[in-house]
Amino acid sequence: MTVSLGMPALPDPVIAPRRKTRKIQVGSVAVGGDAPISVQSMCTTPTTDVNATLQQIAELTAAGCDIVRVACPSQDDAEALPAIAAKSQIPVIADIHFQPKYVFAAIDAGCAAVRVNPGNIRQFDDKVKEIADAAKAAGVSIRIGVNAGSLDKRLLEKYGKPTPEALVESAVWEASLFEEHDFHDFKISVKHNDPVVMVKAYELLAERGDWPLHLGVTEAGPAFQGTIKSATAFGALLSRGIGDTIRVSLSAPPVEEVKVGNQILQSLGLKPRKLEIVSCPSCGRAQVDVYTLADQVTAGLEGLTVPLRVAVMGCVVNGPGEAREADLGVASGNGKGQIFVKGEVIKTVPESQIVETLIEEAMRIAEEMGEPVDGEATPTVTVG
Repeated sequence: MTVSLGMPALPDPVIAPRRKTRKIQVGSVAVGGDAPISVQSMCTTPTTDVNATLQQIAELTAAGCDIVRVACPSQDDAEALPAIAAKSQIPVIADIHFQPKYVFAAIDAGCAAVRVNPGNIRQFDDKVKEIADAAKAAGVSIRIGVNAGSLDKRLLEKYGKPTPEALVESAVWEASLFEEHDFHDFKISVKHNDPVVMVKAYELLAERGDWPLHLGVTEAGPAFQGTIKSATAFGALLSRGIGDTIRVSLSAPPVEEVKVGNQILQSLGLKPRKLEIVSCPSCGRAQVDVYTLADQVTAGLEGLTVPLRVAVMGCVVNGPGEAREADLGVASGNGKGQIFVKGEVIKTVPESQIVETLIEEAMRIAEEMGEPVDGEATPTVTVG
């Protein structure tokens, strides 16, 4: 009798069970319940420039954005919404502050959802029934977006500053008003620029009801700082099953927000993994330039969408093991590299050919998995 000694096929680990929430629709995208966690971003173009906004939405869609938000601070912006909502490839949310009349304009324009900020919309509470009735009739969902920077003055006076408790009290009060009018198609966010305050606010909010939650560290900062703050906060919450849709707020092009958001979800096993580069940090044992190899392989495989783990390793300690566990990998040393495919060494090449060989093998594997690798879809390779 032959006994298989191969590794057993195991399901992907789940970091935590998802918190049970109601499910709502943002256009074609479900949020909450058993729906996948979605990634959002916001256009930086003037909404009045319809072509530029649609172009940016197309770029965001290509980067993996599921839902996009556009600003609507004026009547001219409101008038541009119908064309944007009709031609966008993904659901469009209108972002409304100060003027409640633009909420109704966005609903009439065919937007998938409307984000309202109770802290700075004039006499918002008095308008809730009218907003709820209009949204319900149109099948439009709402995001109640509470922000530390625009918290209701009454709550600032009560708490002294935007504490987690203040943010949650604002959100729960507004949620109760919508529910009082039998409107339940809404999600909630309670954003703060401090990840510690933000995490505590969402933890408190999750205890108060089954609303789907939109996660965000508001004004997180430039790309590096904002990425760290968002990843830290999202990781803390998502690891407890809290969070149904996310937006990484960066002082950077919105496509970068989408890339970071998707990478956070992939790293937590909450979104199917695509291309993943496993590379060592290098040390005194390394006998090749790991930094350059990893950068060149990453650049050469940019745009690849199949789930592929590529290991770029620089010494004999962890290199063979990591390369063997990856779909494709190299264990380098003494000016050469052993190339592994699915755990088997297929060849040994000089250091100067490592990148080129990895790219060729990645393209071959991708093609076998159904990835188009001809024409514009083929990643470019630069070997220095």
